[in-house]
Amino acid sequence: MAKQKPIELDGEVTDALPNAQFRVRLENGHSILGLLAGKMRMYHIKILPGDRVKVEISPFDLSKGRIVYRYK
Repeated sequence: MAKQKPIELDGEVTDALPNAQFRVRLENGHSILGLLAGKMRMYHIKILPGDRVKVEISPFDLSKGRIVYRYK
């Protein structure tokens, strides 16, 4: 079975939840649960409500995503 590439979308963080999880409102209007990527945890990159982020979403589960970049 071929591995499918993740879907990359931009969004805005609306809520900060426990365990480095965030509620992210995507540009298309959907709201997903965003988890902080490992490298962002390792380098202590802080995410606050209102930040613009890039999210990778699996094509199999569209309700969760990985936050991979915080726009400046």
